[in-house]
Amino acid sequence: MKRRYGLLTLMILAAFLAFLTVKEDIFRKPQQESRINIPQNLSEDMDLAGGPEREVRGFPKREIVDLITMYPDLFIASGDSREKKVALTFDDGPDDVFTPQILDVLKDKDVKATFFIIGKRAKGYSKVMQRIVDECHLVGNHTWSHPDIMKISLEDAKQEVLKTEELLKPYYKDSPDRIKMFRSPYGSIDPKRVEYFGDIGYKIISWNVDSLDWKGLSAEEVKTNVLENVTKGSIILQHSAGGEGEDLSSSVKALPEIIDALKAEGFEFVTIDEIMKDEQEEDKQEKNTQK
Repeated sequence: MKRRYGLLTLMILAAFLAFLTVKEDIFRKPQQESRINIPQNLSEDMDLAGGPEREVRGFPKREIVDLITMYPDLFIASGDSREKKVALTFDDGPDDVFTPQILDVLKDKDVKATFFIIGKRAKGYSKVMQRIVDECHLVGNHTWSHPDIMKISLEDAKQEVLKTEELLKPYYKDSPDRIKMFRSPYGSIDPKRVEYFGDIGYKIISWNVDSLDWKGLSAEEVKTNVLENVTKGSIILQHSAGGEGEDLSSSVKALPEIIDALKAEGFEFVTIDEIMKDEQEEDKQEKNTQK
């Protein structure tokens, strides 16, 4: 009888320990995920003035192609198609959630990227902005508040860009020859605005590979969108921050896998200034060949 009770006690104890193990495993993942503080209820000072990417984006690829054809020296969407180089670009930062994680990955992988920053966010997250510069990444202008510049006046759009440029100057006071680069929020731009910003000294930077990370895709989907479309000279678009409620954790997760895969294929990661130099060199060689 004692043996029977002893066996029963052991069985109950084993079941209880198994329950604790399962319970710990069930609740461990949600606790880890909760560490990522997705921006909620962003103040107007930090949110995207034109609205979330998922609600506003829709710039047709055909129009990008048209602008490349119309302004080959001004509107840049890719680099030298003969060189196995790619440029990672990140829009809408900095913030204190996703941008530091992206910087951690880039540092770990020894890769330099180009960040198109929003002026008011660079002011609000100055430590993260300083880290971008200190770690030798390139910085471009993405306006002060991220409006849709097609819906505001040219003068207002100009002030958005110039205000951000003033903020950038102290970071690059030792680089007087820095190339001024502008990327329009949502990629929304037309010939009139391309010429307008070109006239005040900017190169307009677009992309030819869109990760679509702003859609809240899985890491596997983000990775597939990039790797299936990369070619020599590609400019890749991802985001280092988003609008209210936008979760870019999958883009962060996909980034090291994207870098590893492209390195394995022999690609070199460069910043946009080098992409442009390679493109100019290719154009010169083509012109010399035609003579």
